[in-house]
Amino acid sequence: MIVVGSGPGGYIAAIRAAQLGKSVACIEEWKDPAGKPRLGGTCLNVGCIPSKALLASSEHFEQAKHGLAEHGVQVKGVTLDLAQMIKRKAAIVDKFTGGVEFLFRKNKVTWIKGHGKLKGRRADGVIEVEANEGGAAKPYTARNVIVATGSKARHLPNVPVDNRIVADNEGALSFDSVPKKLAVIGAGVIGLELGSVWRRLGSEVTILEALPTFLGAVDESIAREAAKQFAKQGLTIHLGVNIGEVSTTAKGVSIAYKDKTGADQKLDADRLIVSIGRVPNTDDLGLDAVGLATDARGFIPVDDQCRTSTPGIYAIGDVVRGPMLAHKAEDEGVMVAEVIDGQKPHIDYNCIPWVIYTEPEIAWVGKTEAQLKAEGRAYRTGQFPMSANGRALGLGRPEGFVKMIADATTDELLGVHIISANASDLIAEGVAALEFKAASEDIGIISHPHPSLSEVMREAALAVQKRALNM
Repeated sequence: MIVVGSGPGGYIAAIRAAQLGKSVACIEEWKDPAGKPRLGGTCLNVGCIPSKALLASSEHFEQAKHGLAEHGVQVKGVTLDLAQMIKRKAAIVDKFTGGVEFLFRKNKVTWIKGHGKLKGRRADGVIEVEANEGGAAKPYTARNVIVATGSKARHLPNVPVDNRIVADNEGALSFDSVPKKLAVIGAGVIGLELGSVWRRLGSEVTILEALPTFLGAVDESIAREAAKQFAKQGLTIHLGVNIGEVSTTAKGVSIAYKDKTGADQKLDADRLIVSIGRVPNTDDLGLDAVGLATDARGFIPVDDQCRTSTPGIYAIGDVVRGPMLAHKAEDEGVMVAEVIDGQKPHIDYNCIPWVIYTEPEIAWVGKTEAQLKAEGRAYRTGQFPMSANGRALGLGRPEGFVKMIADATTDELLGVHIISANASDLIAEGVAALEFKAASEDIGIISHPHPSLSEVMREAALAVQKRALNM
């Protein structure tokens, strides 16, 4: 087997296939700014891992300046060492990408350093792949190939990204100073997370969003609470804008736009983060050489088990349909490795959780109220606030709530929606419940440790039956 790409989908697929006894090679061309080859793709190098490191560091900084006094911890003269913060982030990336290297050695996965490209499929079913290693093209063959090349940031037309004045997610992780005024185009996951990082570190952050609604994919009650919390923190978010000309100088950027009323506006900032989504990495893959083509949106068409229309070739992660999430790619990598091994795995995409790592965190799995209304399905909801939870109060994190949605007749749990501290951890219980087709009553009768944030999961489940015990 050959895996093209070593992000979370690719490296997990390679390791699982190796565990199943396959001879596996993984082709990866990523190099860090110093030119050192790296495994892990966008997620580990310039995505999930480094952004969460900066989110944690910036939260500590904000807590030291504004949050610890409430706990009786007086801290004076707090200063920011941005270089150390960036250095810590880089060290975590080094450790994680080095860990994937170790796992490849442990599982006897061959790392081919270069750009992978499909070259053809022989009559006997063998797939030909070429890897450009240091400028020299070398041929390889395999019975099965998994395309796991991930995605890249979508850029604005006619607005060059230099990752200094105008940055995408990559450049926004490595600013050499805190911009006094920061503009962000796009109020999605990445825009909110990176905007939160730099706001905590001292930037005046303004986010411009083209859509008329805030976090449209999120349950409406969660989105309303999130908007309230972000406004309280000082994030300025303008919805329904139409971006016009973006002009840059050596010192800053100016963004012309129309607001939701159609009035002309202008935003001047020291730096701009462009966060308007991501597009699949399918450039120069040689898809046509094996009879494949992308769809209108640039994705490789696949079936429910990630098979392409060409036998022996699979595609997973951000290059195929579905949410662009690292854990979704991992699940698909495992599934494909097991399909090739003759097993019969499957993925319930309704049970893939989503997380936004702001403060408070936002996490959800399953259906929203809006989706259920559109389906015409009768449901009941239960909601419980963090402000009534002893652990949340002790932590000084009383913001947010847990909301559960269940079928009105069967009580089957249909959705779990959380905005709170540690929502990314709490949602795992909701995922397990949906996977096992649990009823809200099942969560309500399970003992949860006291005091803990997880008690709010139980109370929200009980609230579906109007049985919450602490409200």
